[in-house]
Amino acid sequence: MENFFKLKERGTTVSREIIAGLTTFLAMAYILAVNPGMLSAAGMSARAVFTATAVSAAIATLVMAFVANLPVALAPGMGLNAFFTFTVVIGMGCTWQLALTAVLVEGIIFIILSLCGIREAIVKSIPDNLKKAVAVGIGLFIAIIGLSNAGIVTSQAGTIISFVTFKMENAAALLAIIGLIITIILYTLKVPGAILIGIVITTLIGIPMGVTKIPEGFKAVSAPDAPYFFAFDWKGICMGANGFSIAVLGKFIVILITFLFTDLFDTIGTLLGVAEQGNLKDKDGNVLNAKGALIADSVGTVVGACLGTSTVTSYVESSAGVGAGGRTGLASVVTAVLFLVSLLFSQVFLLIPAAATAPALIFVGYLMMKSVVDIKFDDSTEGIPAFVTIISMPFAYSISKGIMYGIITYVITKLCAKKAKDIPVVTWILAVIFLAEIIFEAVK
Repeated sequence: MENFFKLKERGTTVSREIIAGLTTFLAMAYILAVNPGMLSAAGMSARAVFTATAVSAAIATLVMAFVANLPVALAPGMGLNAFFTFTVVIGMGCTWQLALTAVLVEGIIFIILSLCGIREAIVKSIPDNLKKAVAVGIGLFIAIIGLSNAGIVTSQAGTIISFVTFKMENAAALLAIIGLIITIILYTLKVPGAILIGIVITTLIGIPMGVTKIPEGFKAVSAPDAPYFFAFDWKGICMGANGFSIAVLGKFIVILITFLFTDLFDTIGTLLGVAEQGNLKDKDGNVLNAKGALIADSVGTVVGACLGTSTVTSYVESSAGVGAGGRTGLASVVTAVLFLVSLLFSQVFLLIPAAATAPALIFVGYLMMKSVVDIKFDDSTEGIPAFVTIISMPFAYSISKGIMYGIITYVITKLCAKKAKDIPVVTWILAVIFLAEIIFEAVK
């Protein structure tokens, strides 16, 4: 185990990796409840999707562990499942089988691009200051996710966003604040597994507060339903009611490109953020084993599509596990095993309320903010793109958009400063693609 995962080399221990894996799982376990509910709106069986969610997450995370040796967990992505259901199926009138077909094709394309090193080249092309900005932006992004999940932030008359009043009618928000205080105290006292312990204690406190709810007929152990197997619609790619249709094919291509784009840069952003936080970088400042990590993401998407779920991607909540000390794939193995265990103990895991995992996400936001001191803000050609990247992620509620706007701004500022030679070729290409994407969205 030591030789394979290189525990001593990365300054960690077996116990620390176990705690980190548990922490990551608890921080992202909400997907086991959210994803089935989301895809059931598309006409799919919630029970079947639950099984597909857990199994695809476990397989993809195990690939990440053994191929990339990184403490990064994967599961069907938030945002991508919403696009799957509300845009592709409900909005565009496609069958969920056709949507799964698009996810499968996306995954196959990504496997090819990953094996050829194209996705890795994109990761390496992002300037160093932007990589640091991505980590900071993700920190703010997951912090606001935590604040939102707990109901701490809200919109009120006369304001864009504000904090709720901490009264008992806002019990979830109050519980999250209590949990955050507990986590801060434990971390300050250097208690091992502070984030994980904070989640458990907060969950227990939530019982008398009515936030942690134990349902009637609660069963600790229950057998999972079978997932969908290979439920694809190949004819739907280009065949309409009257046979072959260019319009139908064009619609499928748009769906495919959207899946490709969102997944690509969400994954890149997550890897950059986690690598920066855990110092999981090589001597050139690039993500360790990036190629293996991207292959894991691609394989997970293919497996997920074959089982009946939307795109599988790297989870930003992995930062919670890194914050708890995770540095190797052993943490990912623990997370993967827990996803498999959840198939039998789903009701137990789903007892953990969002208010209990929210403090972990908020606190990790602090941990990821540390990279901001290394950004060269005194150089406007570096500082302005970094600033745009940082603010775009939480305010646009998208990692991929943060990277998009940051790279475009980087090219603009370098050109204005007559420093075009500092712009890598791949960065040029990405900027052109991003501008084309913005124009396409504006005119369609």
